[in-house]
Amino acid sequence: MSKSFALAAALALAGAATVAHAHGCPGEMRAIDAKLDTKPQLTAENAEKVKKLRADGEAAHKAGNHGESMRLLAEAKKLLGI
Repeated sequence: MSKSFALAAALALAGAATVAHAHGCPGEMRAIDAKLDTKPQLTAENAEKVKKLRADGEAAHKAGNHGESMRLLAEAKKLLGI
């Protein structure tokens, strides 16, 4: 395998992973929204945390910081028990 082919393959895989990761953020936001629609039993403090984490996760996604977005959204999901 030539070095240029290996480099091209690595770049293609990295790009695909980035795109796949980016598409994960909206799915995570939809899951949070769906759970919030069920009016889960949360303390007022945790409800505010979830809303802030969800909003911050969306902002990070829109800014292109998908790793941070996924981290924030995972924290919100944990508080929601999903």
